Amino acid sequence: MTNHSDFWASFVFIVFFALTILIGSSIQQIRALLGNRVATNNSLEEWSLGGRHFGPWITWFLIGGDFYTAYTVIALPALVYAKGAFGFFAMPYTIIVYPFIFFVMPKLWQIARDNGYSTAADIVRARFNSRSLEIIVAITGIAAVIPYMALQLVGIRDVVETLGLPAEASLIIAFLALAAYTWLGGLHAPALTAFIKDVMIYITVLVAVTLIPLHIPGGYTALFPSTANTHTVLKTGQALPFATLALSSALAAFLYPHTFTGVLASRSADTIRQNAVFLPIYTILLGLISMLGFMAHAVGINTPKHGLIVPLLFLKVFPSWFAGFCLASIAIGALIPAAVMAIGAANLVTQNILPPIKNQANMIRTTKLAAFLTKLGALLCILCLTTKFALNFQLLGCVVILQTFPAVIMGLMHLRLSKEAILSGWVIGSVIGVGLTLADGLKPFHFLHLGIISGNISTALFSMVLNCIIVLLISWIRPGHLPENKNPHPHIQEETTSFPLAEPYM
Repeated sequence: MTNHSDFWASFVFIVFFALTILIGSSIQQIRALLGNRVATNNSLEEWSLGGRHFGPWITWFLIGGDFYTAYTVIALPALVYAKGAFGFFAMPYTIIVYPFIFFVMPKLWQIARDNGYSTAADIVRARFNSRSLEIIVAITGIAAVIPYMALQLVGIRDVVETLGLPAEASLIIAFLALAAYTWLGGLHAPALTAFIKDVMIYITVLVAVTLIPLHIPGGYTALFPSTANTHTVLKTGQALPFATLALSSALAAFLYPHTFTGVLASRSADTIRQNAVFLPIYTILLGLISMLGFMAHAVGINTPKHGLIVPLLFLKVFPSWFAGFCLASIAIGALIPAAVMAIGAANLVTQNILPPIKNQANMIRTTKLAAFLTKLGALLCILCLTTKFALNFQLLGCVVILQTFPAVIMGLMHLRLSKEAILSGWVIGSVIGVGLTLADGLKPFHFLHLGIISGNISTALFSMVLNCIIVLLISWIRPGHLPENKNPHPHIQEETTSFPLAEPYM
């Protein structure tokens, strides 16, 4: 610790972070004390999907916790700090994604609920009667979510580094706490503590956008002139990459295993629709969070490591104890999505990749172990590789997760898509998307000139559109057949309703 002030910030940070870990790890005992008769993790569905009985209130916080992570609070202001107005791409992205939730996710929830499915790969196997596609979707989801999880640990490390604590040792301690939190609490742990995290984040952001301008001569009116060098409006040529990045991010959002897990844990399809109506409240919060990048410029924060912008801003402007509270909210904001990510990835491992495990107790232990190993993989990404590599790895993850869009989302439409078409589209889209990203120096955009379209566009979106065209073309030449109604995991649930393939989905 660098000084007395940092001591109190560190103390408050540790208290709130440890208290959240303790509450999450003790969730089963808390539920039992509250009279919940099913307060047990002896069922895989209870541990990994919360028993599928989360109501609107819990679901709202859980899905919000999935979307608004520590990386959101740190990276978006950092992007605004470095790139100006372009960093606000996340606002239209969330506006796009909520109608997508309203219309598409209730249908996926209904199919999963009726048939006892736990992952997107389950739905894909049933839709196309293909074990190969099931494994591909599962591996793609795991490969995409591990670097995303690693970025949550990066957020914790940035906060700890700013406080002057030993970063690597603190990161390992945070990893062990996360492992215990997930192992003992299952999905109920992040579902409960998401409420704590959101309250803390709202307090942090509302106080920040109210008090920080008071430290700036001229208040809000001085923010934009003081950031003229960071381009407070989009520059010429930025509109197309801005729009395509927002669209690709929106389409990818609910293909990640953790967001899909949050949706399947909902009590009903109406619960999902209600959340789609009220989740835009988070967009207001997101805009305020992004404004922290401008505020950092205005108060004179200057560091080459942009990930430290927000922590340094809080430490400079707020009293030590409240800065510790704010930094704890960021770290807890990493804890919750990381736990859901690990659970979502573990479900893919045990449900879709490993051979069937008929014994329920063995299945639970294997799933918990898989969750631990995915968190360990994320930790190793941070300890053994550079932060820049982790960021680039996450960029590639967005490219590859979008290649599952035809299998998961287009599969809901009443189209005679063939599994050969889906497989071909996935291979070509993945190869071109990853290839272009590597060729462009791991940048998220590729310059494209096609008639009236000319400029940089999202590589992830371009490769996904190409994937969809290939799927439709091959399916038109050689239409697929509707598969038999079949539960891919009969050992988990013997009696299920049929997969509604004979009727239009959308």
